Amino acid sequence: MTVEKYDVIIIGAGSIGVPLAMFLAEKKFRTLVIDALPSVGQGQNKCAIGGIRATHSDGSKIKACLRSLEIFSTWHKKYGDDIGWVKGGYLFPVYTENDEMMLRDMLKIQQKFGLNINWISAEEVKKLVPGVAGKDLRGGTYAPDDGSASPLLAINAFYRRAVKLGAKFRFNEDVSGFIKEEGQIKGVRTARGEYLASVTINAAGAGAAELSALAGVPVPVKPDCHEAGVTEPVRKFFEPMVVDIRPGDRSKNYYFYQNSEEQIVFCLTPNPPIWGHDRRSTSEFLPEISKRMISLMPALANIKVRRAWRGLYPMTPDGFPIVDFPADAPGYALAVGMCGQGFMLGPGLGSALASVIAGETRAEDLEILAGFKLIRNFSGQEKLK
Repeated sequence: MTVEKYDVIIIGAGSIGVPLAMFLAEKKFRTLVIDALPSVGQGQNKCAIGGIRATHSDGSKIKACLRSLEIFSTWHKKYGDDIGWVKGGYLFPVYTENDEMMLRDMLKIQQKFGLNINWISAEEVKKLVPGVAGKDLRGGTYAPDDGSASPLLAINAFYRRAVKLGAKFRFNEDVSGFIKEEGQIKGVRTARGEYLASVTINAAGAGAAELSALAGVPVPVKPDCHEAGVTEPVRKFFEPMVVDIRPGDRSKNYYFYQNSEEQIVFCLTPNPPIWGHDRRSTSEFLPEISKRMISLMPALANIKVRRAWRGLYPMTPDGFPIVDFPADAPGYALAVGMCGQGFMLGPGLGSALASVIAGETRAEDLEILAGFKLIRNFSGQEKLK
């Protein structure tokens, strides 16, 4: 059995683990990423629909995603890779007084943390999304700097840069346990050998809770099943991600946009939640979301759906991630519970976490991670999950 030594081990080659490995390798850390699947992004990353927003209700998430937006939006210019970036913005159209009050109150928090977002009139909403339902439309919030990118193209671009910078990846390897000495995590075991490091990071997505139990650190993360779909390409006729936060018969909200290939990508939040690891598509999804999307934009009625799929949102009780260094397990770190937003959070969180591991003390890095402690009161709720 082989024994290899690294500075940092990351478990999970997905939306969090890959950009984190890239930033660690950039700082000259000898970094190893281990994943049970055959290549990067084969867990929940490939189920992501590609939206990237800093439009959140919490300062830590806003700052993390503002950093992610900077990374996504400048990637092609810096490194030459086309990752499908589109600066389309995020639009929350509003049809009820309660939703207007909630989003207007949230604007104060969002603007306080540097988000470029404003309330726009009903007429401005109609200009951004031609054909949107006008009855009872009160206006909405619009963040023009939000956007989208291809999860497939982006994670492979991050992977190639991580490898170029010296990060190592081991695929088709399942972590069977942690190496512990006097209460400290020293590394991990797989069927192929032992890997030692000063820091071992759990970035295992939907499997994070089971993995963390092996380290003796319980984490309140459990997966929630969400379905998404994509249409045939049609000539571009609207730019923003449209998020309708009104509840439906069997759903909490839904959202859709046109990607860089002019396909309409859409997703729905089921209500009640569907807990578990079931990745099979259902017969309920398309009727529910089609009804809702067509009622909002009748012009969508005749567009053909190409495929639908189901992914897992690793949820925490309050809808915020857990990114922390548990005090009772030195050498172990958590980057888990992204609540279905790992793709948009990954680069920003990876950058901040890599800086903290490197011993840097930039205030913004610490502020990003401050809101994601393991030991916290989970009674609060992210308002824009």
